[in-house]
Amino acid sequence: KTRAVVNSHYQPTGAFVLDGDARFDISGIRRAIDGALGGAGYDFVEATAIACALMGDAIATNLFLLGYAFQKGLVPLGLAAIERAIVLNGVSVAMNRRAFAWGRRAAHDLAGVTALAHPRELEGAKTEEELAAIVARRSEFLTEYQDAAYARRYRDFVAGIAAAERARTGGDALARAVARGLFRLMAYKDEYEVARLYTDGNFRARLAEQFEGRLRVRVHLAPPLFAGRDPDTGFLRKREYGPWIFAAFGLLARMRRLRGTALDPFGHTRERRMERRLIGEYEAVARELAGAVSAETLTLACEVAGLPDKMRGFGHIKDANIEAAKAEEAKLLARFRDPARRIAAE
Repeated sequence: KTRAVVNSHYQPTGAFVLDGDARFDISGIRRAIDGALGGAGYDFVEATAIACALMGDAIATNLFLLGYAFQKGLVPLGLAAIERAIVLNGVSVAMNRRAFAWGRRAAHDLAGVTALAHPRELEGAKTEEELAAIVARRSEFLTEYQDAAYARRYRDFVAGIAAAERARTGGDALARAVARGLFRLMAYKDEYEVARLYTDGNFRARLAEQFEGRLRVRVHLAPPLFAGRDPDTGFLRKREYGPWIFAAFGLLARMRRLRGTALDPFGHTRERRMERRLIGEYEAVARELAGAVSAETLTLACEVAGLPDKMRGFGHIKDANIEAAKAEEAKLLARFRDPARRIAAE
């Protein structure tokens, strides 16, 4: 008798902390759900993609799914009762009512609603995005992250790579890879960035959308400058910080222009020095790639340029990922520089 309406969007789990390249076994999950329901039936719906496209917020996914299930006759409540509950909840009432209505429409004509929302087009936009759009969006972020000069440094460097690549291949595939890779390294998440993200208004707005009443928020952090180390593992230990930390965050966010200067109190730690060093090393490698790339080596060059995507995580996890990425970089660069090694690898 049991039926299920399942959101096919998958969310990163704890496995991604240890393995940034972990993959979901979607087919296995579907088989498990089918086995648990005993063949009674289920609907997989791209609910998050549709809700984001139609209403601009993933929060709308829950009411979208409820509307879908309701229209399928799976919710033992009347329409008036559900709509009244949305109003009484008093949070994002208009959006939740729209999400519920779109869910009902999707249950009636999923193909039509999916086509209207174009979720697949949105999912594919990242890989097909033009260089100018990639740079503009990330430049805007870096201006908020640090300042206009920092963003200009990013734009000017990518422009130089693009010009060198066009002269050799006529394309911009490498420049697009460098634009993404350099941004990831330049926008490293340090104390200033954590503080900015907690105090720019978005965090509090999302809390207000999901919870009512007066909230007491605590965060768990392991800042390299203050955190102690676990006596057994040697890794930094997180500790809990109470609501007072948000006042400190506000001050830190305003101090972010000190990042990387002699006055930066956090900039002398091993981790921060390493993050700044990685930017310079990456720029040197990118210049080499752009100055020697050809049609035959373009794929290999883009693979090297994309390695910062593997330098994820924090603390010892990030250290291990960087070490692995650097080892891979050495192998790929050896092939890029030596045609004989390239041929042998192929």
